[in-house]
Amino acid sequence: MTDDRLAELFSQAGTVVSAKVISDRYSGRSRGFGFVEMANHEEGKKAIEMFHNQHVDGRPLVVNEARPREQRSRHS
Repeated sequence: MTDDRLAELFSQAGTVVSAKVISDRYSGRSRGFGFVEMANHEEGKKAIEMFHNQHVDGRPLVVNEARPREQRSRHS
């Protein structure tokens, strides 16, 4: 999956503002998840309804609304 392919796929649900597949910084391989920003909340809900649990390239998609990143404690 590429950023462009992800954007193309989700454009079926509405206007894609941005699409990013997250890659491992060392190997460059996909980490198996990404983020898609839709133009508005309604289109985001439509994308969730359309793509959650659908198979793409042989893999099931888990599509949900992004949650704030949890704080990690830093050990010194």
